[in-house]
Amino acid sequence: MEICRDWRDYEILATGGGRKLERWGQVFLLRPDPQAIWKPAFDFETFPKLNALYRRSERGGGEWKILRPFPPEWTVRFEDLTFLIKPMGFKHTGLFPEQAVNWQRMRALIASAGRPVSVLNLFAYTGGATAACLKAGASVCHVDAAKGMVERAGQNVDLSGCDRSRARFIVDDCFKFVAREIRRGRRYDAVIMDPPSYGRGPNGETWKLEDGLYDLVALCRQVLSDRPLFFLLNSYTTGLQPAVLSDILNLCLKDFPGRTEAYEVCLPTDEPGVVLPCGATGIRYADASE
Repeated sequence: MEICRDWRDYEILATGGGRKLERWGQVFLLRPDPQAIWKPAFDFETFPKLNALYRRSERGGGEWKILRPFPPEWTVRFEDLTFLIKPMGFKHTGLFPEQAVNWQRMRALIASAGRPVSVLNLFAYTGGATAACLKAGASVCHVDAAKGMVERAGQNVDLSGCDRSRARFIVDDCFKFVAREIRRGRRYDAVIMDPPSYGRGPNGETWKLEDGLYDLVALCRQVLSDRPLFFLLNSYTTGLQPAVLSDILNLCLKDFPGRTEAYEVCLPTDEPGVVLPCGATGIRYADASE
């Protein structure tokens, strides 16, 4: 289990009843969370500072209910990174704060490499990992099928003071993009992959994690350089254990000398003894001792 306790602009105040009460800077949000199956300590909707809550619909999806005024979008900081936050569809805010533990790990690996590092970030969303890797001195190719999310990633990179000249922002289906990079002979020292459970590409391509993940990881092996630094695989799919990610990495990257680690990613809460599970990560990385 990996837990990032270094956030100052984000915290989980309380959990339970399938929801979490959060502070994002000075804005307080109540959002669904399927992992918080225990009973809440109090009625979160009575929290006096609550700005908005996301309410699911029986027909699927849901909507935000505004209770107290707040800016349409605002920023939060993590260490030397700055990100735009905005209530979006399907309960999202434009950032997954639990990934900060992986940002820290990747930055440390890049900074200690002692050489230029090129990173391919697939399903890259709004660019948390992209900004982190750029800050560590890497060059990054950021790929996502959603144009709006790629544009937002560029904003986050700029807000974080990163060198945009070392970044490429690509709107494309990740599987097709990797196949083209192979044909073009492009290689990367590190790959980051954060695929959704389900998704569609910009031209209607469909993606289902259980059907496509192994093949995509195997394909990405072909874009790794002769001296790969790391391959990080993240998943939010319910029921997909860290050991599964470890197995996939070991099978697909068995000729990549190094070690594989897999762990549950969690966030701390203000409730004593309670951490909130948020997904799973597997990482294979070069072992300096070998």
